[in-house]
Amino acid sequence: MRSGYSKVLTVILIIIIIAVVGLLAYLGYDYYSRYRTNKDGEAYVDSLTDGITVVDSNSTSTSTATVPDDIPSTDDNTIMDISTDSTTTSSSSESSTKKRQTYKGFYTLGSIEIPKTGVKYPILERVTKRSLETSVAVVWPENAELNKPGNVVIVGHNYRNGVFFSNNKKLSKGDKIYITDLNKKRIAYTIYNIFETSDSDTKFYNRNTDGKREITLSTCTDDSSARLIIEARE
Repeated sequence: MRSGYSKVLTVILIIIIIAVVGLLAYLGYDYYSRYRTNKDGEAYVDSLTDGITVVDSNSTSTSTATVPDDIPSTDDNTIMDISTDSTTTSSSSESSTKKRQTYKGFYTLGSIEIPKTGVKYPILERVTKRSLETSVAVVWPENAELNKPGNVVIVGHNYRNGVFFSNNKKLSKGDKIYITDLNKKRIAYTIYNIFETSDSDTKFYNRNTDGKREITLSTCTDDSSARLIIEARE
């Protein structure tokens, strides 16, 4: 009887050990995955913002500068899948170099930085299941360009683990969001409105911006019952 009881205890102990080892392995993988996602995003942003053109929205002048001190730096040894295909386009007002870049197989439009939450990610051109597992992406308008007059809606997952837009709930009115486009123009946007709405509500997408540049960040609330919407303007 005692021998049978000992065998049961041994089996239970083995099960507990296997469960603990499995849990530690899962937590380790989850931590590494989050670390790698954030570091890869930072590496892309740093490569894009090196020698950026800072645009003063109150004037037509531009100047070259490095990223301000309030934007954290990243590991220079991070290896990224970034390729560039450059073509030259012109308009009656200006000539610019229009570039095509990819990040992990997805075309990008530029990058987003939010100093308060440590966000530094590429902004992908299209919203798909896989693209939203890779970074944040533009959902509206179609064929959007960053840092142009009008509103651009950027969506990202809330995994509740610090990745992508998980910490958007910590943002407040007056906080800054920096958007850098592929021409290396970096615009500071200031948050002016925060609200929750249903996942089917899109009426705020095509809003009147009075010719100003605006962006909208969209993500799920922590309980996934609604969308957390953050509106910012230059």
